[in-house]
Amino acid sequence: MPQIDLNCDAGESYGDWKMGDDAAMFKLVSSVNIACGGHAGDIRTMADSIQLAVENELGIGAHPSFEDKANFGRRRHAMSPVEIERMVAYQVGGLAAIAALQGAKLDHVKAHGALSNLASVEKEVADAIARATRAISPDLILLAVAGTQLQSAGERANLKTIAEGFADRSYDATGQLTPRSQPGAVIHDATLAAQHCVDMATGRGLPRKDGGFVACEVQSICVHGDTPGAVAITTACRQALESTGFEVTSFASKLD
Repeated sequence: MPQIDLNCDAGESYGDWKMGDDAAMFKLVSSVNIACGGHAGDIRTMADSIQLAVENELGIGAHPSFEDKANFGRRRHAMSPVEIERMVAYQVGGLAAIAALQGAKLDHVKAHGALSNLASVEKEVADAIARATRAISPDLILLAVAGTQLQSAGERANLKTIAEGFADRSYDATGQLTPRSQPGAVIHDATLAAQHCVDMATGRGLPRKDGGFVACEVQSICVHGDTPGAVAITTACRQALESTGFEVTSFASKLD
């Protein structure tokens, strides 16, 4: 039976402010990317998220970002590659330490928001993230947007690198994510998101906003936990993948 990973960004609450329904999402996905205090998350939220992931036997990843809770990590900041490398190491290292306190370990790293977008097109930024990841542990897997500079950086750094597609986002003709500022960038139709999952899992490629596909292999598919209707979208995605004959399972478990 063919396998595919279904992941979500999680642990994105902060203090008494709540984002998403992690309890429901963790029952639907196979891997989670937990905010490390940059765009969201705090010590309690990180610890609770790790515990929930352990209980659901999920692959656990760090989700570092620009340190910008006001804009949820979706605004670019002027930082040098060295500064980005240190920031990522600080955030990933902190989450790894909290995981260790709970007898758990991180499997992977996935950059968030504007940091991920920047690393998708700028080689120096991508290499900085890969270096920071490898410095924490060469056994960490880099989860990178498919077909980007970050995927190439992970491979150059001799990290196990997994190519990621997005069920609830649209792509332009070059395979880059449509900017969130543009109409149609975020997909709220569960049926359409589920079809995107099947298209990516079966090798058709990344679904373009204007129709057609960008040829690209995808090994993990993301649904954003902060997208309105995320639980319904993820439920439809999982059902579509399983009905197509895929086993939804963590990529980390396959690489052990």
